[in-house]
Amino acid sequence: MKTIIGCIITSIIIIVGLSIYLTPNDLAQCGERPDSTLCQPADAIVAVSGGDTSARTHEAVKLYQNGWAPKLIFSGAAQDKTGPSNAEAMRREARSDGVPDGDIITEELGETTKQNAEKTQSILERNGVSSVILVTSAYHQRRASLEFERRVSGGVSVRNHPVSSDSQWSVIWWLTPTGWYLAITEFIKVIAFYLGGTK
Repeated sequence: MKTIIGCIITSIIIIVGLSIYLTPNDLAQCGERPDSTLCQPADAIVAVSGGDTSARTHEAVKLYQNGWAPKLIFSGAAQDKTGPSNAEAMRREARSDGVPDGDIITEELGETTKQNAEKTQSILERNGVSSVILVTSAYHQRRASLEFERRVSGGVSVRNHPVSSDSQWSVIWWLTPTGWYLAITEFIKVIAFYLGGTK
């Protein structure tokens, strides 16, 4: 009986620990719109493709529409090389949601999270961006944040805002094999990042 209880407690600690660690959200204490010193708008919202790209796009657009930043930056190369880049597909979705084309910037070469960060850097420099809100899937938020904070220079501040639930991840991620796969692989990639080998 003690063994069973111990296994249950250990499992709960692992699940809660991974949930908290992988999904940092700097806007968690904020309302829908910026309204205080701690909840100020940024210069731009950066959303990276991958996973449920559509959900990431719509979350970024929602932030834009609620006044969190005047610009949207979409980053991601084409998954299917015969078609448009992921960033271009995100731009089209944002336009269909009513975002003016002039408020959208695309980075279409980044194929990995590391490259998303590296190639977005020049866009931030050219547009005088000093603060961004980074949007990606919840399981991916920690690693994306680490990459952007390391690769983006010039004193650009990065705040996190993950998509809370998408087609691959939700608060009950631990009930699905996909959830465990994503959680474990992301945790391993975070370790690889600290060891200097992340992609």
